[in-house]
Amino acid sequence: MKNMYPLFLANRAEAPNSDLEVRDKYSGALVARVAQADATMIREAIARAEGAVEPLRAWPAYKRQAVLDHLVRRVRERADEFAQLLCAEAGKPIKDSRGEVARLIDTLRISAEESVRMTGEVMPLDISPRTAAYAGMWKRVPIGVCSFISPFNFPLNLVAHKIGPALAVGCPFVLKPASLTPLGALALGEILAETDLPEGAFSILPCPRDGADLFTTDERIKLLSFTGSPDVGWALKAKAGKKKVVLELGGNAAVVVDADADLKDAVDRIIIGAFYQSGQSCISVQRVIAHESVYADLRDRLVAAARALKAGDPRDEATFIGPIISAKEADRIEAWMASSVQRGARVLCGGTREGNVIQATVLENVPRDEKLYAEEVFGPVVILESAPDFNAALARVNDSRYGLQAGVFTRDIQKAWRAWDALDVGGVLINEVPSWRVDHMPYGGVKESGLGREGVRFAMEDMTEIRMFVLRRNV
Repeated sequence: MKNMYPLFLANRAEAPNSDLEVRDKYSGALVARVAQADATMIREAIARAEGAVEPLRAWPAYKRQAVLDHLVRRVRERADEFAQLLCAEAGKPIKDSRGEVARLIDTLRISAEESVRMTGEVMPLDISPRTAAYAGMWKRVPIGVCSFISPFNFPLNLVAHKIGPALAVGCPFVLKPASLTPLGALALGEILAETDLPEGAFSILPCPRDGADLFTTDERIKLLSFTGSPDVGWALKAKAGKKKVVLELGGNAAVVVDADADLKDAVDRIIIGAFYQSGQSCISVQRVIAHESVYADLRDRLVAAARALKAGDPRDEATFIGPIISAKEADRIEAWMASSVQRGARVLCGGTREGNVIQATVLENVPRDEKLYAEEVFGPVVILESAPDFNAALARVNDSRYGLQAGVFTRDIQKAWRAWDALDVGGVLINEVPSWRVDHMPYGGVKESGLGREGVRFAMEDMTEIRMFVLRRNV
């Protein structure tokens, strides 16, 4: 870990200043200083990316794959360094930090594999006498300059979900990492700078939030991919103009536990889904809706398991819950809990705070119009409620302005199928929590949870356009 990290402008490390401080999210100690880009540098990066469009488009697939293979190899070599960076800058427990590094490698490896599978299709056109002399084919071509804005909670893997597909298809990009957690992205920039990518193919530019406007409004950018809060995401879309926009936003993910579910298994999975990453995940389990016949048993099991979780120093191998990303966010979560309790909610365990660490918290009787229930908590808080039957539970899941993923615990295949049909979400997971994801599957939400899908192959589709070829034969 270094004391100073440069930004990357058109493939090159530059340190025009050291304005951004990155602090340890547990101790508050200064970890490193980072160079920040101003508006002039951002405009230059976009211009240089535009200049790299044709050179990168001309690259054969094997060269794009070689760059991604290099990323995979070097991240493996530096895996411990990446995990330590993540533990410090994000406050993620060290075991979970190692897990994210493993997923980072997976996402880059999948991108390398998919880079040589960007296929098209022969399309028969002789569907009538008028078109009998015609044949057709289509292929995918890179869309052009891509703009990426990534969040603080998975500052390695969610960066990989943007830059991996872009490199796979041959799109130059400019990336704004989260200001609270830029170090992992900059370390990836160090590795990319070791390759022979065309000049301008990538820029990684920490900058203040107001600088993000240029990542959104510049007409030379053909695609904006944003991961973050719904309020910010939809506001960016409104300003994005004619470019394609992909949004991965928030949620208040629900789990249904039916009367026939294996309660031990459900609790084991819900504990991870609700409290992994200190609940700072858009698919963290926030609501648990249990059949009334098993509600009391599930509640007692879940509370006992939550009480057993260790919270504190993320460098301790035994720690499960680390700090919330900032005091401001910890204050918000506390305020939401207090408001719910004032209106009759009952805290079954947790609810306490030390520094920015909030203990695993389980509540019941939370009014549905409270922010703790209706909005995205983004903290180690889970709400329990009961439902009289399976259909009522599904309706409760859908009673939300969000729709990212949902989990259903049941042994009944017919109910599992019904949930897949009925739940208005981007993904339905049976006998699993909504927090589970494999990095090549289509991932994204409906309603306020976003627009479009990630997952390497699906992101590659967004980063390309279909180009048709028609041939009239001489007959």
